[in-house]
Amino acid sequence: MLFFKRIIYTSSTLFKMSTKINYPSADRNKTPILEVLQKHFNVTQEGQVLEIASGTGQHISYFASHFPRLVFQPSEYETFLFDSIKAYARDTPTKNVKDPVRIDVTEDWRTWNIPNNFDYIINVNMIHVAPFSCAVGLFKNVGAVLKKHGLLVTYGPYANNGVLEPQSNRDFDRNIRARDPSCGVRDIQDLIKVAEPYGLKLVKIYEMPSNNKCLIWQRIE
Repeated sequence: MLFFKRIIYTSSTLFKMSTKINYPSADRNKTPILEVLQKHFNVTQEGQVLEIASGTGQHISYFASHFPRLVFQPSEYETFLFDSIKAYARDTPTKNVKDPVRIDVTEDWRTWNIPNNFDYIINVNMIHVAPFSCAVGLFKNVGAVLKKHGLLVTYGPYANNGVLEPQSNRDFDRNIRARDPSCGVRDIQDLIKVAEPYGLKLVKIYEMPSNNKCLIWQRIE
């Protein structure tokens, strides 16, 4: 997981601006993801949002600026990305993004130094570039830190019922697995089985640009 992730963030597609790191694909998909969040986040009440695997910080600062009543907690395993996350947070006009915390999803949430009362949790483009144990850890820990009836939003490429479309996603999956056989595009049905024991139910699937999907999970127990 970590080796592959570092390759992504240090590739030639990254551009440094002061301490900010800019990943072009994050700029392309942030608005479509925001449109999904706007369908599900309550903008009239105060609340807490955790992003797991915040990467450069581009997403969380953009989302936070559209939900001024919500407080956003970024997190990341790779601490070298903290300066970029903080730089984007400083430029968020609503000033509702906290300093990042280091999170390893495979460790118990009690090691994360965060509360267990989040209304919403966001996880973008992590599941397919991480070993399956990270997906298990994600759902296990989200089941503990998400409020009852709270929502987990995951985004990325997914197969469903053994079918991965289109060809570009199959090629992408092969490339990921060639780098690290423990990683790869996951099947939604497998994730449902993982999530269920932790009280998380898949309630909505959104088809997204570039052959991605946004999955909405709700804590029902």
